[in-house]
Amino acid sequence: MSTPLHSAPNGWILLDKPHGLGSTQAVAAVKRNLREGGYAKTKVGHGGTLDPLAEGVLPIALGEATKLAGRMLDASKIYEFTIQFGEETDTLDVEGEVVHRSSLRPPMVAIAAVLEHFTGEIEQVPPKYSALKVDGKRAYDLARAGENVEMKTRRVTIHNLSFWAETGDDLPYSTFATTATRPDPEIGHEPLELADAITLTAHVSKGTYIRSLARDIARALGTVGHVTYLRRTKAGPFLEKQAISLDKLNEIGKGAPLKDIMLPLEAGLDDIPALSLTSEQAAAIRQGRVLTGQPQADGLYCAMHRKVPVALVELESGTTRIVRGFNLSDVAE
Repeated sequence: MSTPLHSAPNGWILLDKPHGLGSTQAVAAVKRNLREGGYAKTKVGHGGTLDPLAEGVLPIALGEATKLAGRMLDASKIYEFTIQFGEETDTLDVEGEVVHRSSLRPPMVAIAAVLEHFTGEIEQVPPKYSALKVDGKRAYDLARAGENVEMKTRRVTIHNLSFWAETGDDLPYSTFATTATRPDPEIGHEPLELADAITLTAHVSKGTYIRSLARDIARALGTVGHVTYLRRTKAGPFLEKQAISLDKLNEIGKGAPLKDIMLPLEAGLDDIPALSLTSEQAAAIRQGRVLTGQPQADGLYCAMHRKVPVALVELESGTTRIVRGFNLSDVAE
């Protein structure tokens, strides 16, 4: 067995996951490229599943960053998704069989009005084709076996919803522009814009199912619909513009330097403040000891020694509690 050329890395690869690739397959692709690139065996995990039909931001944690993967799962996320009106499928996306049809198309004014009812805390029933467990089994396995799956309602938070839409003439809709119109016989000569499809941007809490949100919005508009496009543009602190393509990832296996695409471990903690430690304090934290007399306000901090993350700590009344320690060498010592 050959000796690795490089030590195991610690940090994040932010992959722009393509359509058709599963999250587990994406993790496998990272492992393969690290192995082929000569890196030592590395623990790898992802920070939030994306269905194969979805695309976009998939944070993949390497080494010590995997200790933060759970925190990434709890983070809010932003999605762009398109609802095609007129048909609802059993999977609530393009893969399923059509179970309901409607000839009704919602007017733009109704769309703008109904979105207010889907902002804030809402009750949501997850799709039966999901990875949630029902009586110890995956819901999608039960659904595929033809069993009647009863999904429990859950409470989620929709922080923000915005949209643009398509009329029957396939023109983009914007609240800042005039678009194609259709006459509505019930209101005389006043035109009423009707949407065949609508694309929304949603900032949502953990546990939100976009396919369920799409189903419920369509039903609230007096019709039915399903998701035809889904893209995650933000996951926790990670942004779409930071993500790399699968082709770029594959260059690592051919010898390209990992440092060109890997984000540091602390990039996953950009939304919390840093707590600077002295050498003595850093040594104490690494030994699991408690620090007292800290002047900072209560809250969560990334404890740093020089530029090296030491631990994720909770500060309360001047006393630190280690939430998660990092086993990273301090090259400056």
